[in-house]
Amino acid sequence: MWTNIAAYKFLDMPEFEDLRAPLKEFCDSHGIYGTILLSPEGINIFLSAPREKIDIFVEHIKSDERFKDIWVKYSESSDCAFRKMNVRLKKEIISMGDLSVKPHEFTGKHLDPLEFQKWLEEQKDITILDTRNDYEIRMGTFENAIDLDIRSFRAFPDAVKNADIDKDKPVVMFCTGGIRCEKASVVMLNEGYKEVYQLEGGILNYFEKTGGAHWNGECFVFDRRVGVDGELNETTSEVCWACREPLTPEQAASPEFVRGISCPYCIQH
Repeated sequence: MWTNIAAYKFLDMPEFEDLRAPLKEFCDSHGIYGTILLSPEGINIFLSAPREKIDIFVEHIKSDERFKDIWVKYSESSDCAFRKMNVRLKKEIISMGDLSVKPHEFTGKHLDPLEFQKWLEEQKDITILDTRNDYEIRMGTFENAIDLDIRSFRAFPDAVKNADIDKDKPVVMFCTGGIRCEKASVVMLNEGYKEVYQLEGGILNYFEKTGGAHWNGECFVFDRRVGVDGELNETTSEVCWACREPLTPEQAASPEFVRGISCPYCIQH
């Protein structure tokens, strides 16, 4: 059994390049696979290894004063979720293309998953906004969530400007692990939305705490698992290696799906 973790932290980190070599060496020496992104705005971590190796890494990263409070989300899989180990230097740890958006300075309010579940059950008058990409949303989303129909997160600011969303009504945003909502909430606040919330820990934390209540479908994840259900179990969904689109079991069963060559989405588009 392999343990997978996702963690991030926004902070002012001009010395980010200095972390690349020691983090790569540490992970390689402990048999840890995945990706770590480093940038002037912080760190973004996706790793997979046996639990004892992951525990060693978490202890190591939290020994750095800058990351002592980094929040780590765990899941399990039968196989390693990644093929190799990379530590990459980037302009942003989650690309939006606007360096003036700085979540370490201010963001929307964090909303606990159990409180959000309560709001859904009470049918509280809120706007639910999915900040993810179109191909992720096709695999699953919350009931009554608004889909901005964006192909990448870089399109989010313009999509919000053009969206017909009530700025006086509370907005609850969500994404896979929370990192996109940190940035998206800054954009929303700058656009004049009065009450902006972000689902704490994203969909994966909501699944862990609620079992996926009020969620339809599965959740796309950016690793070899492709998708997880409300109990955080790996699903049987696949990715078309020709167009990189995620495929449901029904799409994968189509005669139009030829592994590495085509899928229903390739042919339709």
